[in-house]
Amino acid sequence: MLAAVDHVQLAAPIGSEDLLRTYYEGVLGMTEVPKPPVLAARGGCWFAYGPVQLHLGVEEDFRPARKAHPGLRVTDIEAYARRLEERGAKVVWDADLPGHKRFYSEDPVGNRLEFLEPF
Repeated sequence: MLAAVDHVQLAAPIGSEDLLRTYYEGVLGMTEVPKPPVLAARGGCWFAYGPVQLHLGVEEDFRPARKAHPGLRVTDIEAYARRLEERGAKVVWDADLPGHKRFYSEDPVGNRLEFLEPF
């Protein structure tokens, strides 16, 4: 039986690891998780914040996820949105999900990310 989502994987272009680290650590406040050596040889990087894990895997024919996206639940969404904006990330608010405050942003390689907080 399913118990939980272990992680979400997004694609990234070859050689973008330093750019991803700057964003996922410096902007989102996540911590890089060391990959097992056999997987590290493939490139990419993994990030976590508490139980939330995002894996970025390199893809030779990379195309950013513009519609598909992880939905990341946050607390104090206004403050978190300010954090992103202060660090140069675009924040686009959307009021179409009843019972939630939410916004969208993009990582530095163009993957869509949703941030939401129920009210």
